[in-house]
Amino acid sequence: MRGNWLAERLASQGFAGRVALVVRDARTDELLHAEQAAEVWPSASLIKLWLLVRGLQAAQSGEVALTERLTLGAADRVPGSGVLHELSAGLQPSWQDLLTLMTVVSDNTATNLVVGRLGLEAAQHWLAADWPQTRLVGKLQVPPEERNEAQRRGERNRTTADQTARLLGQLYRGELLDGAHTELALSILGRQQFRDILARHLPRDAAGAPLYPALTKSGELSGVHHDAGLLLTPRPLSVALLSAGGHDPREHPDNRDVTLLAATVWPLLATLGRVFGDILTEHTEAPALH
Repeated sequence: MRGNWLAERLASQGFAGRVALVVRDARTDELLHAEQAAEVWPSASLIKLWLLVRGLQAAQSGEVALTERLTLGAADRVPGSGVLHELSAGLQPSWQDLLTLMTVVSDNTATNLVVGRLGLEAAQHWLAADWPQTRLVGKLQVPPEERNEAQRRGERNRTTADQTARLLGQLYRGELLDGAHTELALSILGRQQFRDILARHLPRDAAGAPLYPALTKSGELSGVHHDAGLLLTPRPLSVALLSAGGHDPREHPDNRDVTLLAATVWPLLATLGRVFGDILTEHTEAPALH
């Protein structure tokens, strides 16, 4: 299914921004829906998906052990999401701890420690070779005097909806890591604590537990709201939803643009994921698939 199904429905409800959406069958890589799939966007924290994969590839190859401990220095702490910037210098989280914090609470300090251990140029070369539309410009939230030349020019980490959905599908199918490290990556994604868009309207049982696992990673900047992940519905989906330019700049679960995105996209995801008999949403009808 192609076209602008989501964009048109969002616009009809007053959404002022832009949106990109790619949905693939996670088992077969069949393209199920695409809107603005190749458009390049600031990645925000979606870049941490690639760092999670690369960090586990480094563990798999023996470059770094999952149990290796890195020391948190006072100068390593940067603002934004996460918890490490609130903790004392001298803490020694393991490599697995850092990858987990980077993903489940989107910890910027953990991310920078990961980038430092992998090497920025090495990570950039890996992306350029395998994911040419995705770029890691530099560490996150660093003060002006520590920014590299590209950052001083105003360049940002970037990606596309298509590359994000493809990365997640390859991860699900075990094409990027061996079995043990694939299982760890999926487990980390499944412990995501920010579930404001793709997982927001998953149907739940009587006790409130989601009926289907959601293995996701969000990303936010002012006016930018992304969410990507694996929805393990009856037909498992690899999904990347990127948006920018909405009216509500807040980074908050009840951001008006975020709640509208979540409610509007769910009928499509439910239909593509073959979630039958569950409540879709009161905001819009399920799409007819052709």
